[in-house]
Amino acid sequence: MRDPPQSDCAADALEPGGVWNGYLQAISGYISGAGLEQLSIADYLAYDTASTRYNWRVPAGYGTLIAASLPPGIALRLATPVEAINLEAAGVTIATRAGSINARTTILTVSTAVIVGGTIRLPPELDDWHHAAASLPLGRNEKLFLEIVRDSPFEPETHAIGDPRNPRTGSYYIRPFGRPVIEGFFGGDGAEVLAEHGPAAGFAYAIEELAALFGSDVRRSLRPLAVSNWSRMDHIGGGYSYALPGRAEARVTLARPFDRRLFFAGEATHRHDFSTAHGAYQSGVRAADEVMDALRPSAP
Repeated sequence: MRDPPQSDCAADALEPGGVWNGYLQAISGYISGAGLEQLSIADYLAYDTASTRYNWRVPAGYGTLIAASLPPGIALRLATPVEAINLEAAGVTIATRAGSINARTTILTVSTAVIVGGTIRLPPELDDWHHAAASLPLGRNEKLFLEIVRDSPFEPETHAIGDPRNPRTGSYYIRPFGRPVIEGFFGGDGAEVLAEHGPAAGFAYAIEELAALFGSDVRRSLRPLAVSNWSRMDHIGGGYSYALPGRAEARVTLARPFDRRLFFAGEATHRHDFSTAHGAYQSGVRAADEVMDALRPSAP
């Protein structure tokens, strides 16, 4: 964009009454999880400039990929939610439902919604980080999957937009890897269909959009399979972060270490690769380097 609005509000760049405004709002929902009225254009342009336009799929899922990459013998404890982090003279204490863990340093990778919502009780000294997280709310993004159960016009590895004039429309990835499923992706206002009105309403909405594109007969070929509910999960709280107008620099604040013992990672702490898996990974490497530097003995 050659002349971004001085307001830093992305919606101010829309053509008043523009015929494609609904589509642009839908795209904003997919990319940021929020409408353009809520979005810092400086933040989005940082993301767009750095983007490679590649979006790799992982056939077995990210969980399998991450678990396979861990070195043998590394202690890994799942389903152990952290309830509080407290500062101690020698480091930090992490309170969990399974007991407390004492450590010299901690890397906090939870979402901004968790930081703001108080799911984990944090020290009052982290007030600046709390305000930064509030400036980087999580967008609303949800997915649903429909199973293709009989002959249909759906070609493998194809893509469709339900209604490009509707900001709540779904984005449909048809038969990924040739599998007999359709993945429906909803962002921003469209995600409310799933998060607020329940799975049945979401499946019905998606099937109606696909029937309008491919003909009413496809209703008989589609069966509800699975649906996400990330916005309602206490330890997630949404999709991925976006910056409010004028608040893009909050990512820098959120990424700062505290007192060489609390360190922060996660997609929201990346300056330009936020909302991506590789951005989250890179932020973790950066935080690990910061920890190693903090624990390195000082030169005499």
